[in-house]
Amino acid sequence: MDNETESIQFKKVMKDNGEYLIRLAFYYVKNWSTAEDIVQEVFVTYYEKSGQFESRSSIRTYLAKITVNKCHDYLRSWKNKINLYSNPFANRSVSTKNSPEHLMIQKDTNDKLVQQILEMSIKYREVILLYYYHELKIMEISEILNCSENTVKTRLSRAKTILKRNLNEIEWGCNKDEQY
Repeated sequence: MDNETESIQFKKVMKDNGEYLIRLAFYYVKNWSTAEDIVQEVFVTYYEKSGQFESRSSIRTYLAKITVNKCHDYLRSWKNKINLYSNPFANRSVSTKNSPEHLMIQKDTNDKLVQQILEMSIKYREVILLYYYHELKIMEISEILNCSENTVKTRLSRAKTILKRNLNEIEWGCNKDEQY
């Protein structure tokens, strides 16, 4: 197949499926701009790997699966979690959640999270930052830190437990030394 024919077919696939995929992505990420970005990534991935499509399903199903995977990746990403707190105007559709009170609560929560991460011991802080912020896999973190994958998993689990406990204490205004 020549490049011109391939280009025409690719444009047809984009035209036929673009709006559907954007709506699908929007249902996951609840932000139109982010959904458009994700679908753009989907089409780039499809273009680069179109030779791997085996026609076992429809092209729409294949693209939808890529879209869902990219949405999951986005929702798990540290960048998304930071965006939820640091740029509240860019997220979500119009609702009462964008009230000034809600925005202040989001900012306060983000500030508390960052403060708690910075106060953690280095062995916990580094796994949190490498895993969530730098989005490295457990195996990659174990190579960087020169420790086993199980050690990384344990530190990550403990770090999340510490963060959850500390943030709950802050939320409820509990002092660790107080007794009831």
